[in-house]
Amino acid sequence: MLSVKHPLAAIFGLAGPRLTDAERAFFADADPYGFILFGRNVETPDQVRALVAELRACVGREAPVLIDQEGGRVRRLKPPHWRDAPSMAPFVALHARDPAAAGRAVSLNASLLAAELADLGIDVDCYPLADVPVAGAHDIIGDRAFGHDPAVVSTLCGHAISGLLAGGVLPVIKHIPGHGRAFADSHLDLPTVDADRATLEATDFVPFKALAQAPYGMTAHIVYTALDPDRPATTSPTVIRGVVRGELGFEGLLMTDDLSMKALTGDFAVRAAESLAAGCDLVLHCNGDMDEMTAVARGCRPLDLDAQARVKRLDVFKAQRLKSLTVGAIRAELDDLLATA
Repeated sequence: MLSVKHPLAAIFGLAGPRLTDAERAFFADADPYGFILFGRNVETPDQVRALVAELRACVGREAPVLIDQEGGRVRRLKPPHWRDAPSMAPFVALHARDPAAAGRAVSLNASLLAAELADLGIDVDCYPLADVPVAGAHDIIGDRAFGHDPAVVSTLCGHAISGLLAGGVLPVIKHIPGHGRAFADSHLDLPTVDADRATLEATDFVPFKALAQAPYGMTAHIVYTALDPDRPATTSPTVIRGVVRGELGFEGLLMTDDLSMKALTGDFAVRAAESLAAGCDLVLHCNGDMDEMTAVARGCRPLDLDAQARVKRLDVFKAQRLKSLTVGAIRAELDDLLATA
């Protein structure tokens, strides 16, 4: 019997709007699980569609293609070709006045995001943030989150997930087990959170526990001294296996945050190997640097049995796609709702 070859447990970015010969050869050889796009990869709708198709051709399958399309500060797709999607602030403001209207607005907005992504062949959005920012924390989260109340964050994230799924795009909840208390930007430094476990359980953990059935999740490159004072969550078996999988009960595919962020140090092969050994299903490397990607691939393995089972589970979420979305009507209703915020 022929053995089935499983993809490498990695998601890679690329340098520009078109594949280079070196990238094409590397992706074909490494066979990563998926790819992620950034603003540097985006010019026009037709160009993005062609790039997505070529990425999938490299690996000979319908590999997931991810993007961070949140709205507000974090948008890889921007006008004039795409909608000027808002931050989460107007939805939080609307919730204070009319919670039901806010939930509806979040769902509609997410469906519009999904419609734009699906039109390009992009099928995974690294959104929503289930982080709960606290006063004085670094503003890297800020208005990307659905406010400061764990219950509200949980509810509105649930509406965002439903809206994306209706549009045929799978969400990634982030940054497990919570980035809202970080006083540093993990893109630049390794944050340390000193809150005690009871505080984390009462606040930061609440949305992630409520959203434990989500299809994908992304870790936080943060040291939580009450959980594991010696390792960032991404590379900590105590956090990934004990807290994320155990206490929070997260059942989806779990990817690292970007391994090229400055919160992590050391050899990229080691970063990848330690993340997978800690219990992550996938490693994410975003900057498109060929030397770094080669090292990440060296530290990776194919998807393990648990990850393979979680991939199969994605079919349940894909089945939630509506046959058609009336984008014009959705946008009009959303505009009406936000006008009252």
